[in-house]
Amino acid sequence: MPALPMRSRRPRPNRLRRRHAAPIAALPLVALALAGCAAPASSPDAGSNADGGAAAAAASSYPLTVDNCGTEVTFDHAPERVVTVKSSTLELLVALGVADRVVGSAFSDGPVPDEIIGAVPADPADAASGIEVVSDKVPSQEATLALEPDLVFAGWESILTADGAGDRALLEQLGVHTYVAPAACKTEGYMPDPLTFDEVFREFEEAGAIFGVPDAAAHLVAEQQAALDAIEPSDAGWSALWYSSGDDTPFVGAGIGAPQMIMDAAGLDNVAADVHDTWTSMGWEAIVAANPDVIVLVDAPWNTADQKIEKLRANAATAALPAVQEARFVVVDFPSTEAGVRNVSAVQSLVEQLGALR
Repeated sequence: MPALPMRSRRPRPNRLRRRHAAPIAALPLVALALAGCAAPASSPDAGSNADGGAAAAAASSYPLTVDNCGTEVTFDHAPERVVTVKSSTLELLVALGVADRVVGSAFSDGPVPDEIIGAVPADPADAASGIEVVSDKVPSQEATLALEPDLVFAGWESILTADGAGDRALLEQLGVHTYVAPAACKTEGYMPDPLTFDEVFREFEEAGAIFGVPDAAAHLVAEQQAALDAIEPSDAGWSALWYSSGDDTPFVGAGIGAPQMIMDAAGLDNVAADVHDTWTSMGWEAIVAANPDVIVLVDAPWNTADQKIEKLRANAATAALPAVQEARFVVVDFPSTEAGVRNVSAVQSLVEQLGALR
């Protein structure tokens, strides 16, 4: 079977290793996944995803230690009772075909979509339909522990605090592992800078290794990479504002996070690209001065795209923008704004909407 295409990425520390493993020669990703062989950790200076990705996909034996946002977590076996917090974490486990291990979910930003690219289940929505909803927001530590999980899989670092689902160190003492989606790490040296699809796919592979399903992760990555490669970015040369939320001061996508990654792939020039952060506040005066050709509207149940359009038209300054007057709006759903299995679909959707605008 041919190996997956190699994907170049920025050098970064290897975050996953299998303890007590003897080094073996690097092999193609799919071959390693199918063989179930163990791969050594790559050196901290490794610049190619071939070694790091292959190690993640192949590491199907335990104990398995992951350096997660600066916290080492050792898995003696694949997690069996998982609480997911945020849509991105639940949807990844659905896509990997391990939704049956999720005993509770919380803080979801909407239902699991009917179709997830590369998903193992035939119907992802059905796979998640029987999962107990713990809370609409961040669950308390008490509510989390009541489900007797062996892992809390969080979409944000801030979820794992004493005031949230539980402090990481305390949960570990109680026998509950914690794992944060790596793209959400904020610690220096761990936050993706910038976030890229190579990194998103690496995180799928790491999750596959943790859950003992490296072949499913390899399949997911291959399907999403193929879908991404098939997208033809818009050639309109348009600039864009990624408008997430905010009335007095808009909260917009900045230069190193998921919005920038998605806009780059769709062929849009982010007017806030020079801000070295994932998100930023941007005053209305600055937005008017930037005069974006297109406005990307984040559609969330609590702050819909239509509500944002009303605000833009009601604001005297933004109402005069050609993008507002000519309704050059494109829409993405909120879960697509965080690193996860919806990102490729978001790029495809933006490209199609941009084509319709032209």
